[in-house]
Amino acid sequence: MTRTEKLLAELIALPSVNPAFLPARHPLAGEQRVADFLAATAARAGLEVEFKKVLPRRSNIIARLRPLNKIRQTILLAPHLDTVGAEGTKFIPQRKNGRLYGRGACDTKGSVAAMLGALCELAAAKSRPLETEIVFAGLIDEENAQAGSRALTASGFKADLAIVGEPTKLQVVTAHKGSLWLRLETHGCAAHGATPQLGKNAVHEMARIVDALETDYAAQLRRRKHKLLGCGTVNTGNISGGTQPNIVPDRCAIEIDRRTLPGESDASVRREITALLRAKQLSAKLSCSKGAPALPLETDAKLPLVRQFLGAAKQSRPVGVDYFCDAAVLAAGGIPSVVFGPGDIAQAHTADEWISLAELERGKDLLVRFFKSLP
Repeated sequence: MTRTEKLLAELIALPSVNPAFLPARHPLAGEQRVADFLAATAARAGLEVEFKKVLPRRSNIIARLRPLNKIRQTILLAPHLDTVGAEGTKFIPQRKNGRLYGRGACDTKGSVAAMLGALCELAAAKSRPLETEIVFAGLIDEENAQAGSRALTASGFKADLAIVGEPTKLQVVTAHKGSLWLRLETHGCAAHGATPQLGKNAVHEMARIVDALETDYAAQLRRRKHKLLGCGTVNTGNISGGTQPNIVPDRCAIEIDRRTLPGESDASVRREITALLRAKQLSAKLSCSKGAPALPLETDAKLPLVRQFLGAAKQSRPVGVDYFCDAAVLAAGGIPSVVFGPGDIAQAHTADEWISLAELERGKDLLVRFFKSLP
């Protein structure tokens, strides 16, 4: 068993389910167990360690490798520590056929193990860069509201490049979609189910809206494409309305997930949906149902450090991904950001989540190679 595999196995065995997905005071909730373990591991390797409180009993863990000389640039490694939860979630790491199974194996404790493992290896070899500071930031709450990355940028932290840990199959990602959640509510007039003509059915009005969104609006989005991300999408995720069959419903609500492209804003999306409803002679109250903006990411692949990292990955051009992550939050805070890590997003959030151990080791080695190329 390699050191990286051992580190990942120990991380999987420490539950860190985001508290948003569990009842209050649930024993599996929170990232603190993982943060404490990582702090001890980093300290033994000679890294400078500190906790940055974000929420009650939830802190980002920061570990620094200082350069030999004056700091000329800073590289940030930013995986997240929280996982989703599910019935039957397994926190017992299991090795089988060259894979390691368990909650968080690829999303994103694999990135945590590869990134901190690379930093500890560099420190142990006493081959730290001359003028580049490398900072590992284990972030909380990515799976819910990104409180960890938002707190880091709000603190004024700056870096010349952030490598955000997510399962990308070791591909360097420079663009990802944003995520906008909108709530639409229709209002009608209640009446007895025996005389529906005396009321106005809010569910029927909403059904027409859902049809317009899933057909006309979706077709409109398919006509606008980004070179790395393809087209934006819309999905009606839930619907509620009415109370019982013999009452004409006077209200109905849906929530939609709109995946946005670089260049689109939350305001522009709301305007185009409002215009669609108006053109269809439909009416609904529109509001945002996500607390903080989840914007798309687009980082210039020609930036020197991005080019250098692409070179270390032996990758001629960057790629894009459909999902949202902390990279856009850090980029909005002024830190050029890419996404990178071992594992496949197709395994994330699944009952039998796993990661290839060979890919985990290659990810760690790639990062070490990149670090050694820095001044």
